[in-house]
Amino acid sequence: MEYRKIFDTIPEQFDRFRPRYSPELFADLIAYAGIGPDKTVLELGPGTGQATEPILKTGCDYHAIELGENFYAKMKEHFDSYPNFHIVNDDFITHDFGEQKFDMIYSAATIQWIPERIAFPKTLSLLKPGGTLAMMLTNGDYKSPNENLYNKIQKVYDEYYKPVTSYKDMKEPFDYRHATDYGYVDFERRDFYGKRVFNADDYVSYCGTHSDHIAIPEPTRTKFFEMLRKTVKDNGNKVEFWDTYILFLTKKPL
Repeated sequence: MEYRKIFDTIPEQFDRFRPRYSPELFADLIAYAGIGPDKTVLELGPGTGQATEPILKTGCDYHAIELGENFYAKMKEHFDSYPNFHIVNDDFITHDFGEQKFDMIYSAATIQWIPERIAFPKTLSLLKPGGTLAMMLTNGDYKSPNENLYNKIQKVYDEYYKPVTSYKDMKEPFDYRHATDYGYVDFERRDFYGKRVFNADDYVSYCGTHSDHIAIPEPTRTKFFEMLRKTVKDNGNKVEFWDTYILFLTKKPL
């Protein structure tokens, strides 16, 4: 299976356990890009909509392109009632957008799966002059709030984490900062903060939404998740994450 589509095999689990982004991030993004009813927006690979609704609710002309068939169905289920919602089930790399142009294109932990030599020139060509490219992701720190448990979890990883292909080898190298190498200007990073708390079962379900974890072959994967669950349960049944929601912003020149 193409690794870009591996998440599409677990739509229900992905929908429940993938992290959302902070309201402060969306308020900042909407203000920065001036998103409202008179603007046209494209979301790349929305998954099941972790970053969709705050943008939809601005009343903008919202468009999305989603590679996964199951994710596409989930998006339709969640958002088809919005009159400003439009989505296509296709590959951004090869999709022909015709004469469409956008005031903002954004991605929540998706654009890095597209080679930057394609992602940056194509998004630049689809933006109106002065348009915004916004790229967000979550960095979850669970070492700082529970270091003893973290060290025990790492021992489980040392013994059982054996994917056929590691995350870094599943895709081409991607650097958000390279946007300016392809014609973008005014690149900046803004950070926002949040927290998540999991019990053992939910922590394992969340881990099961990572592409490299899904790719661990059986029976090792089942044993790996069993040991993760046991380790958390035996150590207070709680894993806390201190999240940093990272927002990269850059513009197409006027």
